[in-house]
Amino acid sequence: MIKMTGVVLSAKTPKTVIVAVVSTYRHPLYKKAVRKTKHFAVHNESMTLSVGDKVIIGETRPITKTKHFKVLEKLV
Repeated sequence: MIKMTGVVLSAKTPKTVIVAVVSTYRHPLYKKAVRKTKHFAVHNESMTLSVGDKVIIGETRPITKTKHFKVLEKLV
């Protein structure tokens, strides 16, 4: 199971939040650290999250066309 940590960007739709996951890697040619941000539509059953919350998301079965992750826990 894949687990990632991210920040909630949007909580407007019911039972869905948009989470931004930032990953860093070293550029193969220039050796500079590069940040890459990917947005995921995440299933949120409890609906207690707001913008700016840090969460751990995990991979799950496809819930809708775009939702393949669910919120595992909210970080303090």
